[in-house]
Amino acid sequence: MLSLRTFTFNPFEENTYVLYDETGDAVIVDPGCSNRSEEKELADWIALQKLNPRLILLTHSHIDHILGAYFVKDKYRIPLCIHRNDEDTLRSGKIVAAMHGLGNYTPVEPDQYVSESESVDFGNQKLSVLFLPGHAPGHVGYYHAGQKILMGGDVLFRNSIGRTDLPGGDFDTLIESIHQKLFTLPDEVTVFPGHGPETTIGEEKVSNPFCALSIK
Repeated sequence: MLSLRTFTFNPFEENTYVLYDETGDAVIVDPGCSNRSEEKELADWIALQKLNPRLILLTHSHIDHILGAYFVKDKYRIPLCIHRNDEDTLRSGKIVAAMHGLGNYTPVEPDQYVSESESVDFGNQKLSVLFLPGHAPGHVGYYHAGQKILMGGDVLFRNSIGRTDLPGGDFDTLIESIHQKLFTLPDEVTVFPGHGPETTIGEEKVSNPFCALSIK
């Protein structure tokens, strides 16, 4: 059974997730820990649960989602996984961090690439990769079909959507990703976003002011 723990880190109040199961294997999604206190909070919890981190999964490479990537990669000696289309975004991290006054950011390189034709496996779990551009060029989601859980990054929020004014963003592409990739999932799927509280596909299909489907 897949279990999940949420941490909210850094000045952008970004959600970092640890997914794990009964084997003790785990993946860390979007490590945003930005200082030693947040790093310790994450590491202490992982140690308390006696977990074995296996992968770092990025939904995308905006600075708020990668502030802790070097720390996690270095501490656990595990690969960092992104979509190829987000390489440039990842490599611009140092410049973007400086723009936001985040001088303690350490750049990090990708180790593996994910694509929609593949799945990510750890422990007894399988995550399908969904390609969801629009907020970032290489944005992906990670979907657990068995428990109807989606790690959605910054595509779909409760009553909102991801911003599209950053480099590589495009509003029409984002809406297409939501309608064609997310709103075709079961209504009961729980979306765990990059910021804010979780929601469901069904709720957003009828109530989201930016992308709800018309009722005919």
